[in-house]
Amino acid sequence: MQHQAITHFPNRLLANLPYRVRQQILAGCDTVDLTDSDILEEPDEPIRYVYFPTKSSISMLASVNGHSNLEVGLVGDEGMIGTALILGVAVSSLRAVVRGEGSAIRMTAACFRRELKRSAALGRELDRYLYVVMDQFAQAVTCSRFHLLESRLARWLLMTHDRAHSDMFHVTHESLSLILGVRRVGVTKAATALQNKNLISYTRGDIVITDRKGLEKASCECYANDKAAYERIMSK
Repeated sequence: MQHQAITHFPNRLLANLPYRVRQQILAGCDTVDLTDSDILEEPDEPIRYVYFPTKSSISMLASVNGHSNLEVGLVGDEGMIGTALILGVAVSSLRAVVRGEGSAIRMTAACFRRELKRSAALGRELDRYLYVVMDQFAQAVTCSRFHLLESRLARWLLMTHDRAHSDMFHVTHESLSLILGVRRVGVTKAATALQNKNLISYTRGDIVITDRKGLEKASCECYANDKAAYERIMSK
């Protein structure tokens, strides 16, 4: 993790705050470059930092049988890592792993708690965001249980596309099998189907989104529901 001085705040949560509140928060932060596979949180361990992704994405993983992991959320510049602190809980229930490397604004847990106590505006903003996160987790569970793998993969690719701010990103079959909770052969079949429809190009882990509109049609309704919920709640 490399450190830099903060010169901007391209994070939607921070951008939504009143200017004075935002500047007050940024004064207690620095920026870090997150590397792919960095672990930011572990289940039942103290949360040391809060992260506001700017050009990175973080996968939130739930542990299954103590060793396997299933992705229940993907956080980019629309959100934050460390939401348990909003509720006054000092430990995480999930594992947070960097899925797309890039920058993030970071604040210590102690500093975050102080800012949360003295800023009603920050508290209101994060309460709304926490509601959105809970809704997204519920949507993810429903999606995993009821929707076809090809549609689920299309949804995940759209979510990653939004957060990568690029038409191309890298993810292996092995990672996708863990993210989606299926065997690698299932991932291969679903990715091949999307590629045969000319929606994506997929070579050795390098994915290129070639038809965004078509991919949206191939996705289950969960993707549109997640986006609509965020805009509806966070715009209040």
